[in-house]
Amino acid sequence: MHLTGCTEILAGLRFEKDLIRQFLREDMMRESVIYQDILQQGIQREALSLVLRLLARRFGEVDASLREQVQVLSVEQLEALAEALLNMSELADLVAWLSANSCRLG
Repeated sequence: MHLTGCTEILAGLRFEKDLIRQFLREDMMRESVIYQDILQQGIQREALSLVLRLLARRFGEVDASLREQVQVLSVEQLEALAEALLNMSELADLVAWLSANSCRLG
């Protein structure tokens, strides 16, 4: 099964998606650890992008050191921060949240 997933990934470098799907089953691809890793990275990027947009909307330009702290958060932490942002009214709230949650959730 892992060989099929690898084959599909490599075939994607050369052939169109529809042609690959004619020959290889999609469910086998989803079982690939590489596919799962790529999927998780995409989820991480999207969660980070959303939180950074919410921060900019709520507080304007955020200090680079705070951005760096946010960028290393896990998906679960980013989701929790997105919810917490609904109740934040000032940048000090973000600093306090990061201080209280960065280590605990990770």
